[in-house]
Amino acid sequence: MTDFSGLPLVIEAEDLLPRLESPQLILVDLTSVNRYGSGHIPGARFVDPKRTQLGQPPAPGLLPARADLEKLFAELGHRDDAVYVVYDDEGGGWAGRFIWLLDVIGHQHYHYLNGGIQAWPADRLSTEVPASMGGAVSLRLHPEPTATREYLQSRLGAADLVIWDARGPLEYSGEKVLAAKGGHIPGAINFEWTAGMDLNDHLRIRKDIAVVLQNLGITPDKEVITHCQTHHRSGFTYLVAKALGYPRVKGYAGSWGEWGNHPDTPVEV
Repeated sequence: MTDFSGLPLVIEAEDLLPRLESPQLILVDLTSVNRYGSGHIPGARFVDPKRTQLGQPPAPGLLPARADLEKLFAELGHRDDAVYVVYDDEGGGWAGRFIWLLDVIGHQHYHYLNGGIQAWPADRLSTEVPASMGGAVSLRLHPEPTATREYLQSRLGAADLVIWDARGPLEYSGEKVLAAKGGHIPGAINFEWTAGMDLNDHLRIRKDIAVVLQNLGITPDKEVITHCQTHHRSGFTYLVAKALGYPRVKGYAGSWGEWGNHPDTPVEV
């Protein structure tokens, strides 16, 4: 079985196991060097999560330079007909950010392995490292998946906007300050990323997440802009909204690193 058509965005180990030999598959591991080396899903290619970010203060979560993205995707063997399956070891933060990157480069064929490496059978791990593909890749970057600071400021107060703040409650309240300013973007709803995971089920996305978000007012009829400090934790919340079929989802890549350090941004505490 090699066909991925008909599968949802979020898949389980039993969906991936029979498709590991698919010629379409590019399997991406976003754990750590040590974790990858100790055992990964067969055929997975390791990507250092930091390569998905620009990495420069005050807003390290901004998009990397296009040339750096082209180098990364060339190493992965990117092609138009590829189906990406991505996973990490933390419940979906880095994997979700990589899915956001795929949206940015206009590639729509991807899946997230629910729960990541924790949910994978321990007896089906490998230590073999696939060779880097090399070659050259030319990418076009699409602005639609990303909310810039200017765009977000222009939308503040809109009836059809909801800002999903994936940081911890103390960051949201301003008691824990990780920038020049503490607090949150006016009107933002705080739902910490780990609260969306089932800690008793290998960090899979909790089964009642749709109801939880509905009760919070993070609903599919609105444009959802999600952020954290560097758009790492909000990679998970971006992924969740996409998986639930929300039609208008953007990641604020600058996140609080940018907003909290900018002199002209309003803040609530």
